[in-house]
Amino acid sequence: MSNKTKIDTESNFNNWFDSKYYHILYKDRDHDEARKFITKLLEHLNLKKSMTILDAACGKGRHSIEIEKLGYKVTGIDLSKNSIKHAKQFENLNLKFKIHDISIPVGIKFNAVFNLFTSFGYYNRDNDLKTLLSIEENLKDDGVGVIDFFNIHNVKKNLIEQENIIRDNINFNISRKTKDKLVEKNISFEDNSIKYSYKETVNGLNLNDFKSYFKKTNLEINEIFGDYELNKFNLNYSPRLIIVFKKKSQSN
Repeated sequence: MSNKTKIDTESNFNNWFDSKYYHILYKDRDHDEARKFITKLLEHLNLKKSMTILDAACGKGRHSIEIEKLGYKVTGIDLSKNSIKHAKQFENLNLKFKIHDISIPVGIKFNAVFNLFTSFGYYNRDNDLKTLLSIEENLKDDGVGVIDFFNIHNVKKNLIEQENIIRDNINFNISRKTKDKLVEKNISFEDNSIKYSYKETVNGLNLNDFKSYFKKTNLEINEIFGDYELNKFNLNYSPRLIIVFKKKSQSN
């Protein structure tokens, strides 16, 4: 049988994020970093223990798990069936996971909604606003939200255009480029004589883009940080764009 090529397109976008290869490539993501960030973030937000938090686009649940350990009631949602299947092994009375699209309200209101580790900006820009409106709908009045995105200015300046990463004897060939206000990552590799090719695309959103989105919601930006130590955002040097916001009260 000749080699087959599997190409991921926007029409079957979730194939890559739900594939075993996605989890192989990113299996070494830093859980210690996640724990330190979550601890610092929750200390800064000063949320009361036992409050409810939605982790929107939770992946395998590494942030959700750390949030629950600190005394909060957490629901993690993600479209990836395999990610949620993995996360469910950590469920307990105060930690639950479910398969759900973050651009659709879950029907429950939370004290806080977190969207972490660049889990925003996929698909088209209309969906960005839809996702933000869904976050608004998921928040109680005066509830707090956090979006953790990359700093697109820094990404463009320090873009690694070509990279090879070996995981589990698989050589992942990764190419990156920015075009048409997108950050595009192409991942190709071979396993068991079958060639695979996938693509990740994220909208290259800057702070002004987010401000434009927020103007169309009932959400108000309160603070902006530039890294997981919660240092002040610097356009030229900050690796992250971390936006802390609040849902305005609807009461008269």
